[in-house]
Amino acid sequence: MRIALGADERNHLTDFLIEDLRRRGHELLLFGPLRPGAAADDPANLWPRVAHRVALAVRNGEADEGIVCCWTGTGVSIAANKVPGIRAALCLDSQTAKGARLWNRANILALSLRLTSEPLAGEILDAWFETPLGEDPEDIACVDYLEEIEKT
Repeated sequence: MRIALGADERNHLTDFLIEDLRRRGHELLLFGPLRPGAAADDPANLWPRVAHRVALAVRNGEADEGIVCCWTGTGVSIAANKVPGIRAALCLDSQTAKGARLWNRANILALSLRLTSEPLAGEILDAWFETPLGEDPEDIACVDYLEEIEKT
């Protein structure tokens, strides 16, 4: 699977995510300071720009899914959700990640660089990748309604 991964800073968690995702066999598209050779002062590293680029990669089919990170995870989830067709979910635990996939059919995982430990990130990724997008008709109708909201 092609995963767009972006963050507004590079740290131990982002390095763990890159290594773990590659170990799982995913092809990565890296954004922000995770890009090879990225300059620290590049405006493309700002959290709204990173989240926007990841969301566009998912929406345009360059990536199957995305993962975005910032200090709290809130900013990148807000920014990614501004792109039509994107359902970014801020997940602080594995059960939230599972629910985001089942009920919200989330296509971008948002993580907090401050709160997410490496073991917790592994649990969240396990739940995210092991849980298929939900097929319950009521949940699909709810997601369809989100698309109607985006048109207003």
